[in-house]
Parts: sequence; C-alpha cells; structure tokens
Amino acid sequence: MPNKPVTILEYYALFPKAIQARLQQVHDCIQKAAPNAEAVISYSMPAFKQNGMLVFYAAYKNHIGFYPTASGIEHFKNELGDLQFSKGAIQFPLDKKTPLALIAKIVKFKVAENAAKQELKTKTKSTGK
Repeated sequence: MPNKPVTILEYYALFPKAIQARLQQVHDCIQKAAPNAEAVISYSMPAFKQNGMLVFYAAYKNHIGFYPTASGIEHFKNELGDLQFSKGAIQFPLDKKTPLALIAKIVKFKVAENAAKQELKTKTKSTGK
C-alpha cells in the first residue's frame, strides 16, 4: 500500500464501491454486536477493540478476510461450513452472501472473552497474585 490508511474511511476508499459496501456491511454488523467497541485501524486494516482487540477485517480481490483470533475460530469452527479458514482467519467470498449472523455471534463471543480476561487481570492486580 503506497499510503497506509489512518482512518477506516481512508481504508474503504482504496477499494471499488461494491467492496466498500461489503466492508461497511461487516463494520455495521460488528458495531451492532459490540456497541461499546471502538473502531480503529490496526495493522493497516479496520478493527474493533474493547478490553483488547476483538476482530479485524480486510478486503481482498475475491473475499473479505475476517480475523477473530484463534479462539474465535476454534470456538465456531463447526459453524464455518464450506468457508475457507485457518488458525486466525476466515474468508468470506465476494460472490456469496456475507454470513452476518455468524459474524455477530463471533464478535459477541470475543466481547465476552475479552471481558473475562480483563476481569481476571483486575482480580489479579487487586489480590496481588
């Protein structure tokens, strides 16, 4: 990328309108599932954080990449069906409907997971263990 995007809108502007619409659809789904999360650019791609990073997403020639970390994929691997996925990424092909309900479930799982980690950190600090 010649100029790294600083804002999500700058990132979207790098792509054709049809892909921008798909990115916005994913963004809106994540925001609805995690209304208190902050939208940011991290690793030069759109991401959301709340008590740590939740998920990242990015556009490619033939798919939208969704990055819910290894725990997000492991927890939902039986629901991924014929989607291509790896330890840290899921591919949503551009020629198929984006599975927004699945994205929402994964995001809610990540919100709960991050909240539990944060609570554990807080307890550890307060007890000194």
